[in-house]
Amino acid sequence: MKKTGFTTTALNVPYAKADPHNALQMPLYEAVAYEFDSAEQIEANFRGEYIAHVYSRSSSPTVEYFELKLKALTQSSAVIAVSSGMAAISNTLLALTKAGQNIISGNRLFGHTYALFQNTLSEFGLETRFSKLCSESEIEKLIDKNTRAIYFETVTNPQLDIADIEMLSRVAKKHQLLLIADSTLTPPNVFNAGEFGINIEVLSTTKYISGGATSFGGAIIDHGNYDWKRNPNLSAYTEKFKANAFVAKIRKNIYRNTGGSMAPQTARFQIQGLDILELRVEKCFQNCLALGNFLNAHPQVKKVSYPGLETDERYPLAQKYFNGIPGTIMSFELESKTACYAFMNRLQIIRRATNLNDNKTLIIHPYSTIYAEFTEEERSAAGINDCMLRLSVGIENVGDVIADIEAALS
Repeated sequence: MKKTGFTTTALNVPYAKADPHNALQMPLYEAVAYEFDSAEQIEANFRGEYIAHVYSRSSSPTVEYFELKLKALTQSSAVIAVSSGMAAISNTLLALTKAGQNIISGNRLFGHTYALFQNTLSEFGLETRFSKLCSESEIEKLIDKNTRAIYFETVTNPQLDIADIEMLSRVAKKHQLLLIADSTLTPPNVFNAGEFGINIEVLSTTKYISGGATSFGGAIIDHGNYDWKRNPNLSAYTEKFKANAFVAKIRKNIYRNTGGSMAPQTARFQIQGLDILELRVEKCFQNCLALGNFLNAHPQVKKVSYPGLETDERYPLAQKYFNGIPGTIMSFELESKTACYAFMNRLQIIRRATNLNDNKTLIIHPYSTIYAEFTEEERSAAGINDCMLRLSVGIENVGDVIADIEAALS
């Protein structure tokens, strides 16, 4: 079949099995358990010889279709849907690492990801070696025989740094390490991760993919371009499942045993979100450009950060990796924390709330919220100051949003 555009593909991914009523929308299967025709058949299922749904904590028809749809849109080899973006990260690292091993990660991470690495996984013996990830030689100094992966965010939140993905891919391949990307801010309609050598993607589907804050979830995407024999923690699975070793370990061990599955109700929202993803991202992006130009010209705004603007130093990387659309959040700075709070409190249309890529435009003061538990040293290392505001741009009429900002700055 001829390759079709993103939205056309999203609308035409076939079901795993034909629907008996020819429904054009995937039905919501709320069942917990699924019956088998015989004792022999259910035994074959548990032995992995007969594939069928058995219990919704492991799989369900609605979640399966969401996975199939995302797999088609990312041109990947496998997708596993989970309960949140944080579940995607933790499931992935629990499957790939063990106590005494380490990963190398960017140091300007989303606050909760940093806390997971620094405070939670460290208690189980996994070391994270933080780096700016901007120098090939500096990264290589951190690699040893116990290093299993390089982890980074395609665009950091809220700093909006863009990684040199081709350099990271080169280092990972040279040392036979996995390259894991959190691509939450760069959804699959603007970023083809497999094309740039990324092995595993993790993302919060709560953001773009949910269709506007309808539900929360996450996804793990295996691009099928890594030899799992290189990871000793997967040896038992590599022998039996070969190229599917990583997915098999998550499904048969980590995902199943820790209970981080996506609910069928969530999957249904997110199936519909994928159908309109391209449309929403384009609208938000155009709003970002208009807002960025307005903020750049306003005398009370000290700094504007959005790599989609031609005036931003990261614009060439946004063009190279993301077709010029480096997500649809932006940040800007006022003269003080007091000024930030006064501005936020005067807003009438923009909502004071934490989340990304709601249909509504949202604003937050990162220093006092998602980085509230960080020390001053950690905030500084992460590039967070108390003059910064983060704007998640929605789909409103942009003139109304600009008027709201203008009035609040007056």
